[in-house]
Amino acid sequence: MTKKIAWITDSTAYMPDSLKHNEDVFVIPMGIVFGNDVFDDGIDLTTEELYRRIREEKEMPKTSQPPIGRYAALFEQLKAAGYDCAIAIHVSEKISGTLACCHSAADLASFDVEVVDSKAMSYVLTTLLYKGLDLAEQGLSYREIAAQLREEANKAENYIVLGNLDQFYKGGRMTGTQYLVGSLLRIKPVLRIHDGAFELFDKVRSEKKAYARLVELFQQAYERNRIQSIQIMHGNVIDKAESLKQQIQTLFPQLDVIIGEISSAIAVHAGEGTVAVIWHNEPKHS
Repeated sequence: MTKKIAWITDSTAYMPDSLKHNEDVFVIPMGIVFGNDVFDDGIDLTTEELYRRIREEKEMPKTSQPPIGRYAALFEQLKAAGYDCAIAIHVSEKISGTLACCHSAADLASFDVEVVDSKAMSYVLTTLLYKGLDLAEQGLSYREIAAQLREEANKAENYIVLGNLDQFYKGGRMTGTQYLVGSLLRIKPVLRIHDGAFELFDKVRSEKKAYARLVELFQQAYERNRIQSIQIMHGNVIDKAESLKQQIQTLFPQLDVIIGEISSAIAVHAGEGTVAVIWHNEPKHS
C-alpha cells in the first residue's frame, strides 16, 4: 500500500506557485532577529521590509534555526491529517542547524521522517522537491526517494556574487582575511556552496567582470553536462537578473532561464544586490 508522504522544507527554499499551492508541501520558517524582535521568514517579514530596516538601522539582523517545538507540532499535525511519513529537504547542515533540529523533533514525535541534506540552499531545495514529487508519482517508496535525492543533491552547482560584503562578514560567513582583501582592494568575490559549505571560488575586479565570470562558468558546465535550466536568484535587483538572463539566452536560446528572489533568511547574510546562478548537472549520455 502506498504511504501518504508529506514534503517539508525550510524558508531558504524558493517556492514557485506550484509548490506553494501543493497541499502536501509544508515550509518551516527560519527566524530573522532584529534586536529583540524575532520574525518568521516569509510570514511576517517581507524581503522589502528587511532591506528597508537594514538600510535604516545600525544593527545587523541575524538568522535563527526554527525551534524544535515547531517541528514537533508539525509532525503531530501531519499524523492527525493521515500522513504516514515525511521527506524533509533542508538547507545544508554545514550552514544551519535546521536539519539537526528536524531530526531531533522526528525522534521525539515518533514519526517516520527521511531528512535530506540539500548541501546548499535556495533553488537547489526547489529542484529536489520537484524531483521527489516526480519520483513519488512513479511509485517509489519514501526511503528510495530520499536515497535518490541525496544523490541528486551532489549534482547541483552554484556561484554567488555578494551584494554586501559587510553583512556576509558580520554574519560569520567569511574570514577576516577574505573580507580585508575584498573590501580594501574593491574586489568582487565569487563564492560558491561546495560540499555544503561556503567557499571563496574566485576574485574579480568589477561587478561586470563577476557576471561575465558567472556566464563563463555556466558555459564550461554546459559543455560537460546535460543541463535543462538555469536559475538566477537575486536580492532586490531584478534589472541585473534580467540582464544576466539576456546574456545567457543569447548563448543558449533553447535553455529555460528562471528568475527568482532570494528569501529573507538568505538576504540577511548575502545582502541586497546579491546575484546567484544555480543549475543541475546531469551526465551526458554517450
